[in-house]
Amino acid sequence: MITIIVAIDKKRGIGNKGKLLAYIPGDLPRFRKLTTGNTVIMGRKTFDSLPNGPLPNRQNIVITRNKDLKIKGAEIAYSLQEAINKSTGKIFIIGGGQIYEDSLEIADRLLITKINKQFTADTYFPEFDDTWKLISSQENECDDFTYTYDTYEKI
Repeated sequence: MITIIVAIDKKRGIGNKGKLLAYIPGDLPRFRKLTTGNTVIMGRKTFDSLPNGPLPNRQNIVITRNKDLKIKGAEIAYSLQEAINKSTGKIFIIGGGQIYEDSLEIADRLLITKINKQFTADTYFPEFDDTWKLISSQENECDDFTYTYDTYEKI
């Protein structure tokens, strides 16, 4: 199973200048719980945005065009398919925008944290069509906005 996991704002924004758009209490522990013991696939810019390098207790695979790139604690792949072939556990696609776009067609599940607020963004999650069915939604709130944890599966 290939799962895309992402937090998006009202206009599908996912990041700005290499940073997440908002701090959501509980979202990072949820992300950690879901992905620990599995494979996380990301683009190089997403990897560069991680504050402490490779995510612990997960197989980290970074997709890049740079044939000379070496990252301690992470595997390198030169395409999404190569990254998938190297995966040893459940697969979670964690960004960025181009990797999400490339993986949307082959993913089985979307775990989307939808933030009910718009932020300044320079990277966006691609639009997805009605081949995806919303199977669960859990509403939450924090100080500045409400958000939902939405799960979609491909039909």
